[in-house]
Amino acid sequence: MKISKNTRAVVTGGGSGLGRALCLELSRRGSQVVVSDIDLQAAQRTAEEIGQAAHAVECDVSKAESVEALADRSEELLGGVDFVANNAGVAVAGPVGEVPLDDWQWIMGINLWGVIHGCHYFVPRFRKQGHGAILNVASAAGLLPAPDFSPYNVTKTGVVALSEALSTELAGSGVSVTVLCPMFFKTNIAASARSSGVDESRRGFIEKVMERTKVQAPEVATLALDAVERGELYSVPHASGRWFWRLKRAMPTGYFRLVRIGSRRGMMG
Repeated sequence: MKISKNTRAVVTGGGSGLGRALCLELSRRGSQVVVSDIDLQAAQRTAEEIGQAAHAVECDVSKAESVEALADRSEELLGGVDFVANNAGVAVAGPVGEVPLDDWQWIMGINLWGVIHGCHYFVPRFRKQGHGAILNVASAAGLLPAPDFSPYNVTKTGVVALSEALSTELAGSGVSVTVLCPMFFKTNIAASARSSGVDESRRGFIEKVMERTKVQAPEVATLALDAVERGELYSVPHASGRWFWRLKRAMPTGYFRLVRIGSRRGMMG
């Protein structure tokens, strides 16, 4: 799918971070964009930055009826939809047994059910029109689960599995699926994150990695949309993520041994 001035796009979580970067990159390529976010003011700021080719719509992706309304409203605003980025996400950290079940439910509702809702309401429309592209935003955590992030790992692994299965279901339909699995980069996700029993040294390590990585939100957005245009299932934009993923597939026992060593030394989340 070529993303161009004819592309009508919807992005959830478009008010900040990667969602904002995706909206801006879509606009740069000429697309019309519905910027969706639970924070309507944040969505409006992104839409204003883009200009007349953007519309802000409030949406809580954890609620099926809100995503259905987003799909309907996007068709009204754009005259149809060709591309959806199921991007909205949050983070929860902490050991299993210490993370409150309410936090598990919160992250599952947004990170996993949000993507399920997006696919549920947009896929039938794309299949009916015979074309479309879906970008599901997961994380390297969906390929490389880290200790003390089980809630986050579970949701992102679910997004990867959903994307893999959906890509097979949609084969020959004209609809493509890409799952984005970046490593750490600077976003606002940490500001809303919930944590229980996480050592501060690990937080500090993650924050340093987020600051230092050369591939930040704008580059991640560009590489993700390039993968969509090529019809690729996986987009793993960070070199470190690609190398660790290769190592895990080639030597799973050795990979997890390294993870345990890194965790004991405070080098893993």
